[in-house]
Amino acid sequence: MNFRKLKVVLESTLFKSAGIYTMTSVLNSAIPFFLLPILTRYLSPADYGIVSMFGVLVSFVAPFTGLSVHGAIARMYYEKDKVDIKEYITNSILILVISTLLVSTLFYFFSSVISDISSVPSQILWVVVVISFSQFITRIVLTLWQVQVKPLQYGIYQISQTALNMLLSIVLVVFVGLTWKGRVYAQLISLIIFVLIGFFILFKNNWLKFNINRTYIKHALGFGVPLIPHALGGVIMTLMDRVFITNMVGIETTGIYTVGYQIGMIINLLATSFNQAYVPWLYSKLKENILATKRKIVKFTYAYFLIILVMAITLSLLAPPFLSFFVGKEFSQSSIYVTWIALGYAFNGMYMMISSYIFYAQKTSYLAWVTFSTALFNLVLNYVLIRKNGAIGAAQATTIIYLIKFILTWILSSNLYTMPWNIMKHKNIGS
Repeated sequence: MNFRKLKVVLESTLFKSAGIYTMTSVLNSAIPFFLLPILTRYLSPADYGIVSMFGVLVSFVAPFTGLSVHGAIARMYYEKDKVDIKEYITNSILILVISTLLVSTLFYFFSSVISDISSVPSQILWVVVVISFSQFITRIVLTLWQVQVKPLQYGIYQISQTALNMLLSIVLVVFVGLTWKGRVYAQLISLIIFVLIGFFILFKNNWLKFNINRTYIKHALGFGVPLIPHALGGVIMTLMDRVFITNMVGIETTGIYTVGYQIGMIINLLATSFNQAYVPWLYSKLKENILATKRKIVKFTYAYFLIILVMAITLSLLAPPFLSFFVGKEFSQSSIYVTWIALGYAFNGMYMMISSYIFYAQKTSYLAWVTFSTALFNLVLNYVLIRKNGAIGAAQATTIIYLIKFILTWILSSNLYTMPWNIMKHKNIGS
């Protein structure tokens, strides 16, 4: 690969933004990461398991509170010469409010069933809905900064919220002694504060225009609702393993598994950080529709695949000696899950690079069904492998499913948006 010529495509602005996003995500994730030695010494594996299952519920509810229309805001920002983006954002928030009320009603009537499956006490389930609503508002603010290529503001907002979350967690868990409830309430309080800050930012920057527009509502729903199977598929693949472990092995094992999962997710952190900077840049280059540029993007993509796999293998080798002293003794066995989780998220990082073309082509319904179908297979695979191998089977299922998802998405992407994946063809063009 000619890296000198590749610089023509990968401009310095991309790497500056990627650097800031990566630093932001590293710091943002480092905060809860450094909570691990504290929480694993003040919470039992069962307590940590409840915290984990609470997170599963939040993630499961998220696609339904807001109906995944936040992605439409990012896409329509690039069409702001054709739409009133301020009015579009406001109508998206209206969708959020109505959908949250519907979700709240369902949680009220099915609270006992939800509690039995998740092991999260029914009295705390209302917090799940409030947090999901709050995350949508903060996501809108972050999305607007991302599409405007303002990674510094993005980072300050995100890191400040996570830092407050950490501080409150330490106070409520360590000093007040609320155990798992302290971790849940810390998330609730910090998010509510930053939702208020988020609304202030939206008003101050004149991003809201109060006028009900049925056309915008219909368009946002048309973009977001087909993504619900996609989002649910992601939840099933990333979180349903803990539901199976909780019900087939025990809530204590869920807590230990979650600690190992968090270490393996370092690969996902790095992949997501880069993707946040890469996608706006990629969209701008795809709009130019230059074959030579596309070929260089493909070459870079292949290099990325190799790098992220090497990083996953390195992390899996370093995890056992590191976790032996980093977490509490009750969680020392968590290192056995890291290898499989790290490899799984390496394949997921490769998937993210490929799926961007489908989002650009606005063919999200196709992607949704790929994700949802592989997620359903993941349910079967989790059951079979956990029954055969115990909790490690859930980690193995993660790797297998992400690999299948990556391959199927690559095939789909190749059919929906043409890219010169065979770099041996026309090799003299732009090389």
